[in-house]
Amino acid sequence: MIEDKTPQRTDLAQLGEFPLIKHLTKGFAIGQPTTHVGIGDDAAVLDFSGSAQKTVLTTDLLIEGVHFDLAYMPLKHLGYKSVVVNLSDVCAMNAQPTQITASIAVSNRFPLEALEELYQGIALACKTYGVDLVGGDTTSSTKGMLISITALGLAEPEKIALRSGAQPGDLLVVTGDLGGAYIGLQVLQREKEVFKVNPNSQPDLEPYSYAIERQLKPEARKDVIAFLAELGVQPTSMIDISDGLSSEILHLCDRSGVGCDLYEEKIPLDPTVINACEEFQLNPTTVALSGGEDYELLFTIKQEDYPKIKGNPHWTVIGHMTDASVGTHLVTRADQKIPLTAQGWGAF
Repeated sequence: MIEDKTPQRTDLAQLGEFPLIKHLTKGFAIGQPTTHVGIGDDAAVLDFSGSAQKTVLTTDLLIEGVHFDLAYMPLKHLGYKSVVVNLSDVCAMNAQPTQITASIAVSNRFPLEALEELYQGIALACKTYGVDLVGGDTTSSTKGMLISITALGLAEPEKIALRSGAQPGDLLVVTGDLGGAYIGLQVLQREKEVFKVNPNSQPDLEPYSYAIERQLKPEARKDVIAFLAELGVQPTSMIDISDGLSSEILHLCDRSGVGCDLYEEKIPLDPTVINACEEFQLNPTTVALSGGEDYELLFTIKQEDYPKIKGNPHWTVIGHMTDASVGTHLVTRADQKIPLTAQGWGAF
């Protein structure tokens, strides 16, 4: 029998982003006493001796043609968004962002003026969120633009919220509303195709202004972190909504070893998003569950903390955590339980 020596070739799409990360990093052990939390959360947590606060650290990579399309993404907006999506991960640790580094790779099609516009957006984000740009790198690219932002923040040790702290009975809370960023993307992609056919067309984007802003200029919920502290509420777990509500709930359940009942009727949707879903023949619930890029915060709290948050009209209790044996379900408006599946953004 002839031995088959063909090298094994596994398609990355078979794994997906998070199983790939787990696979590639499974052999990495933590050896430094300053590493408090490593891979597996929104950010790493570092504990430097002599400091009363812990440092959180996160990094993200944005690639032209994968994460953004310059046909409809202004460079100033791109610079702003590239910072915000990283600060959102810091906030998702219940920490306050403090510094960033920014590294870029660009092809020769970008003049100095284009990069100045990009950095105007980065500077605006730094000013808005009170963070310092403290370093970075620049290099050339043969495939367009790549942006890598690293963000740091600080938090008191007892305030840090990991993905792994939820318990059965905890309430599941989301800030703001969901689905707007995905609808904004659909509008922009549609108008791009119209422009290809008729470059003289002038689209009326006013009815979609809210959704487009959610896509082009999202905001990290730093305000929520300050408000939680003011209310005296410590989240038992937390994550930001970048890949879609269903994916993020499953991350919390997986890391915490719990199940969840999510109630469809409680999912917060802006009226303009509901109207746009009708136009695009999309199910609003599906858009909220799988759309992603909302950068709202999803967190769990103990039931006794509910009276502290119930007066906030911009926070919504959308479900509760259950025992892991119960599973993770969407409870529909018809009171049917459907297994919750992750169908949001996939990196591969």
